[in-house]
Amino acid sequence: MRRLSLLLSLLTLCLATAPALADDPDFLDLQLGAFDVRHAHSFLGDLEYRSDYKLWVFKPMAGFFATARGATYLYSGFAVDLFFGDRWVVTPSEAIGAYDHGNDAHLGAVPEFRSSLAVAYRFDDRSRLGVMFHHISNAGIGVHNPGSETALMTYSYPFNKIRALFGN
Repeated sequence: MRRLSLLLSLLTLCLATAPALADDPDFLDLQLGAFDVRHAHSFLGDLEYRSDYKLWVFKPMAGFFATARGATYLYSGFAVDLFFGDRWVVTPSEAIGAYDHGNDAHLGAVPEFRSSLAVAYRFDDRSRLGVMFHHISNAGIGVHNPGSETALMTYSYPFNKIRALFGN
């Protein structure tokens, strides 16, 4: 029920702010931080691609993270960019993916859902620097559902600039 309430709130916010949405390029996003902060588990590195293609206001995304203790998570979902002026961007997202705990937190199932919120400053070249928080949970489909919270620093770099580096 909480997920449904969150989704409805997100949709309402999207409808209310749709005219304020600005076009941005697709991004390659590097995220570094702490995985499962409630239990001080480990360091996490995440690489995420966020498309500039829109399905209404939703942008597809996909990513992969690994922790220092061997946990991995391959995921895909949707994100929404909400702009506050020219510089500040709030990006809520939802994803589903496959989690393997390695020697890290046992989250109770292979399929896990990720709800996240990022707040970033947007530079003139449209790259972004910010913070992200996300919660990963199996939504009760596993035998147990401890969930995990993650706190990250994030840097989003326009993908077209990466392609230009390689002459494409």
